[in-house]
Amino acid sequence: MRRHLQLGIKQLTAGYINGQLSPLSVAEQALQDAGSLKTLNAFVCIAAKLALQQAKESAQRYAEQRSLGSLDGVTIAIKDNFCTSAVPTTCASRMLQDFVPPYDATVCARLREAGAVLLGKTNLDQFAMGAGTVDSIYGPTKNIWSESFAADNWRIAGGSSGGSASAVAAGLCYAAIGSDTGGSTRNPASYCGVVGLKPTYGLCSRHGLIPLVNSMDVPGILTRSVSDCVEVLNTIAGPDALDSTTIRQPYKKLQLPEVEQIDLRSLRIGIPKEYHCDGLSTEVLETWTKVADLLECAGASVRQVSLPHTAASIFVYSILNQCEVASNMARYDGIEYGHRAADERSTEQLYAQTRAEGFNQVVKTRILTGNFLLLRKNYDHYFEKALRVRRLIAEDFAKVFEASAANEQVDILLTPTTLSEAPLYKDFAALSNRDQCAVQDFCTQPANMAGIPAVSIPVRLSKAGLPLSLQLMSNSLNEQLLLTVARWIEAQVEFDCLESLQRHAASL
Repeated sequence: MRRHLQLGIKQLTAGYINGQLSPLSVAEQALQDAGSLKTLNAFVCIAAKLALQQAKESAQRYAEQRSLGSLDGVTIAIKDNFCTSAVPTTCASRMLQDFVPPYDATVCARLREAGAVLLGKTNLDQFAMGAGTVDSIYGPTKNIWSESFAADNWRIAGGSSGGSASAVAAGLCYAAIGSDTGGSTRNPASYCGVVGLKPTYGLCSRHGLIPLVNSMDVPGILTRSVSDCVEVLNTIAGPDALDSTTIRQPYKKLQLPEVEQIDLRSLRIGIPKEYHCDGLSTEVLETWTKVADLLECAGASVRQVSLPHTAASIFVYSILNQCEVASNMARYDGIEYGHRAADERSTEQLYAQTRAEGFNQVVKTRILTGNFLLLRKNYDHYFEKALRVRRLIAEDFAKVFEASAANEQVDILLTPTTLSEAPLYKDFAALSNRDQCAVQDFCTQPANMAGIPAVSIPVRLSKAGLPLSLQLMSNSLNEQLLLTVARWIEAQVEFDCLESLQRHAASL
């Protein structure tokens, strides 16, 4: 293993400053490693020329002692549904297979301005509609923790940001950007044994993120440690004039205390009883209990709370998802950009044939279902009711975070991220896309419905040697406390992704 991979982002850039490491050599090794691990299919596009150019420029800045900040020279990957100037953005679909955006998404622009080195674009489910990164035109992404890569006996990476999670877990980059609509960053983070953050809705700009569900989409961050996650968040967060949904107040950069300075005695932890659901594995339940006990032993108050509309949440999410998908996918007609069918007998025929060829079955199904739910006769019965229940779900969180009685209020919710360890591809593929998402997103999508921040952190390995993770959620704009508690748990469980992965590989 490359020695520098064991370093965090702060230690890496310190190595650049004192001359022990070079951004160019780190980028060259990352590109070499990405080539040797092609079997993972984490990347759909390697931007080798751009990466080397950015690394050279970074090395020059360090030589002249004018570093741009904590991400200067740090290798990153970006999910292939974020627009990147002069680099293809395909959404892993035939519809956008040849699309090269003329501009950067705000998140990408801020990373470039900070001096980050873009290795390439990562794989995803087509248009981010999935929970396994198995529905891409480039083929599925495989989990680095898989016992075998033969036939269908490998483990899924989760989705839809599976390429980003797989790249970070394999040590191909220090951080990656994903998107999170119903858990698409936290789900693969859980399966791949890395940290996955979904910030508060509106904290990070969605400009240039090709939309799936506008009211829930959030740029997500994947790293191997909480501290690295904070470095990336501090770079990409903040108001954006190009996105009217960003929070207008200036972003105050987070500074986490040292682990030994974290005092949990005034912390109130809630354990939602509804998350102890059907399908929750014994090992995940044991992990959940173990971390709750750790927090209680450190002085935190831990008690059970209720989020009564949790059971309805996955159905509401599914309805709203499909309705917004139907609207967002209407722009792909073969006229202005993207795939264009050869059949030009009429405008109507061109539209129909273009969409028939450009979308896979999952996307088509969601478009058809969404349009059905939005018909005048169905609008009130499905879409309106779903919006009302979504408000009730958001109110459930508000009641536990902002309860009038102090003894009923909590600061953090502790839940599973996924119900089990990463499943085998053959088992996952046996389910329909709808059932895949219903199982994989059960614990994660309520946070998107309420717009609150959530983070998945790896805790330990299962008996099969696969990562098991837990999720923390908090009130809107409470990332400081959320990530402070995540950092404390991280220090207690001492889960090191790369070291654990080496031990796992040696045991096979």
